[in-house]
Amino acid sequence: MNTYPYQGKLAVVTGASSGIGEVYAWALAARGCHVVLAARSEKKLKALAGEIQRKHGVQAYALPCDLSKAGAPRQLAESIAQLGLTVDILINNAGIGTHGRFEEIDPEREQEEIMLNTAALVDLTHHFLPGMLERKDGVVVNVASMAAFAPCAYSAVYGATKAFVLSFSEALWAETRGRGVRVLTLCPGATDTGFFDAVGSKDMAAGSALSTPEKVVQAGFRGIDKGSSYIVDGRNNHMAAQMGRFLPRHRVAMIMERITRPKEH
Repeated sequence: MNTYPYQGKLAVVTGASSGIGEVYAWALAARGCHVVLAARSEKKLKALAGEIQRKHGVQAYALPCDLSKAGAPRQLAESIAQLGLTVDILINNAGIGTHGRFEEIDPEREQEEIMLNTAALVDLTHHFLPGMLERKDGVVVNVASMAAFAPCAYSAVYGATKAFVLSFSEALWAETRGRGVRVLTLCPGATDTGFFDAVGSKDMAAGSALSTPEKVVQAGFRGIDKGSSYIVDGRNNHMAAQMGRFLPRHRVAMIMERITRPKEH
């Protein structure tokens, strides 16, 4: 593989109002990409779109939406089509997490988590990947997590959604090889974003040193240029991700339970 030519392409970034998504939007614009920014916060998106246009001279479109709601991915795709835009790059970054004992977590919140982390990601990929394959050109980056590599006690649903993202995306990578489209699963470890504030606990981080969104996004660009099926941000994280290959699954689950156990228990 070689460096993907981003200049003049159009990228859709979900979860673009903060964290990894916002950094991705800036980094793509710096490479000459026009960007469609999708997230729930209309005010933040419009401000970000204006800043990106002023600094980089590319087109930036703010399309607020809540992708955890049924039909929202289709509506986003229709809005993009109505603007006459062709999507070359899809960054499926939007996601939420939960942490705590399973029986104590709000079931509605976990249903939203499943819809956003998996269903919306698959739906948007269905909307935009066929056109990329027809043109024999495109990029899909699906943001998973270190949680994809092991069962995550106290974040059982979150870990399961990210395991889904990893499996789904690696399968697409295999399907699309040699057809002009690059598919990557980007697996960050604990990262300094607003994620843990939204979850309400840093116990999920298991005491890990926080990476930065900038490092995560750079790892994503490296993975695309290398043609990798997945990439883990950070050497220590990469080594930890391999743990499940060498230990019995029940042992991995027990280890994860100990290191992510809520402090009050």
